[in-house]
This record gives sequence, C-alpha cells and structure tokens, in this order.
Amino acid sequence: MTVSSVVPAYAPDAAGRLSSLADVTASGSALRRFLHGLPGVDAVGLEARAATLGTRSIKTTAKAYAIDLAISMIDLTTLEGADTPGKVRALCAKGVRPDPTDRSTPQVAAICVYPDMVAVAKDALGASGVHVASVATAFPAGRASLAVKLADTADAVAAGADEIDMVIDRGAFLAGRYMDVFEEIRAVKAACARPGDGGAAHLKVIFENGELSTYDNIRRCSWLAMLAGADFIKTSTGKVAVNATPANTLLMLEAVRDFRDAVGVQVGVKPAGGIRTSKDAVKYLVMVNETLGDDWLSPDWFRFGASSLLNDLLMQRQKLSTGRYSGPDYVTVD
Repeated sequence: MTVSSVVPAYAPDAAGRLSSLADVTASGSALRRFLHGLPGVDAVGLEARAATLGTRSIKTTAKAYAIDLAISMIDLTTLEGADTPGKVRALCAKGVRPDPTDRSTPQVAAICVYPDMVAVAKDALGASGVHVASVATAFPAGRASLAVKLADTADAVAAGADEIDMVIDRGAFLAGRYMDVFEEIRAVKAACARPGDGGAAHLKVIFENGELSTYDNIRRCSWLAMLAGADFIKTSTGKVAVNATPANTLLMLEAVRDFRDAVGVQVGVKPAGGIRTSKDAVKYLVMVNETLGDDWLSPDWFRFGASSLLNDLLMQRQKLSTGRYSGPDYVTVD
C-alpha cells in the first residue's frame, strides 16, 4: 500500500474505505467473533520489544529535532475541579509561546480542557493555530446515560472545540457488550459534527488501559474504536494508577499500523498520563518511528497528553542551545 492511497479516519470518504469490514459490525455476534479472533498478544515479547526500543540513543542534532517535535505534539492539559478562566488563559498563553525568550520554540498542538472552559480557551487562542481539545462523555469515569454524553459532546463542539476526547464505557466493554461500545462511539462521532459548516471535531477515543486488565483487551478495544470511526485512539485519562506505558502504547501503534494495512484508513495515537520527562518523550518518538515510520511523526497523527512534560522539554531545549541547564525556576508552572 502506498501512502497516497491512505485516507485519515476523518476524511469524507473514510466510511467507504471501511466497507470491506462492514460484515464485522453487522451484529453483536459478528463483532464478538472478529474481536476474539484477533491474534493473542505475546505479553513477554511485547514488553521486551518496548524495553529494547527504550534503550535507543539519539545524538545532539537528532535530539534537538525530537524535542521540538515532542513540543509540537503536546495536548497541554488542565483537568482539575479548581480550574479557573484565568488558569486556562495562562495555559493558552504558554501553549502559544512556550518559551517567551525564544520565538523559535514550537507551539503545542492543543490545549485540553473541560467543556465549560472551551469558550475561554477558544477566545484566548484566537488565530494562533493551536487547537482546543475537550474531554467529554462524563470524563473520566464515563458513568452517565448516552443522552448526557451526547449533550456533553455537543456543548463542547458548539463552544468551539476542535477535538473531543471521549471515554468508552469500560463496564460495557469488560462485560462483553462490544456492540454497545461500538454504537456509543458512533453516536459520539456523529455529535462531533459542527452545524452549519459541514465540518466536525476530531474524535479521540480513550480506553483507560489500566482498567482493561489485559493486552488482549487493549488490542480488541483498539480495533473496536477504529471500526467505529475514531480519529485517534488514546491510552488513558491520566486519572488512574496505570496510564500510558511503553508496552501498551506499542500495542496500540501496532494496531493502527495493521488497521491501515487492512483498510487504508490512518488513525492517530495519543499516550496520556505519566509521561513527564524529555527522555520519556524521545523514547515514545523512537517507538513511533520504528513501528510506523515517518507517516505518524506529526501532530496530526501522534500526541502526548501531558501537563508537566512541556516544562522538562523546555529545560532540555534551553540546555542544548545555551550549554547550561536553567532549572525549573526558569519556566512557568502553568
């Protein structure tokens, strides 16, 4: 398959490209047969592969490129009950100009906030080009009716969200009600449509890998979300004990690779939670490059969900440019 034949999940003709797998989602029993027919995950092999990729080292020039690339892939996030409009505006200012002393520093990809802060973020970001992402569907637990989840999504989109990060119903998935999860993702995808302009917010589907228990479940969930039309698949909310890990992210990278090979639709990946240092970020970029190649080394296809990662990237960037390690007092906390 050539790159020119590949379409993103949010492209107008993506639905047609999925027609070869239409029978898979024709019924709950067909979907179950397909998901349980996926190859089992070799846990030892997966973890060994992730560990090996984590030992790769890159030199100074490549490291500088990787740091800038990682900055441009960050969804700079604040998801706290104590969030205020002032805090969100400050975060937006940081996302647009992460290092006020160096205009060559890239912008982040997006600012991620709760739905009630979308309008504040949208106004603060203006025409900067930084996207507004919003969690929805009763984040982080997802314990609400479908009507509430769809209203949550529609409110965020109406307020100007460019991207929606939804959480799946883990209870339904773990109970084997795969079609319920599939239909919910489809419904949220439809709610991402922006009335009037024919466009739609991109949909990131959060699995909460720490609650899925097994690698086999993560593989099944990856395929389920992609079949339902996810533009991105995302590891976690950042609100539980186990979030993104090299192994569970590698498994999701392999899933999007296999999905594109099968149907020609490209889907992004977003690890979130626990990625705090430049060293960690570079390891993930090496993993993307080694597993998927250059096609996914772009904010269009790979993101980091993070709140503190940016600061370490900025400190490492300053060290590379000045030869001195400035320390945390030289970057803003928010």
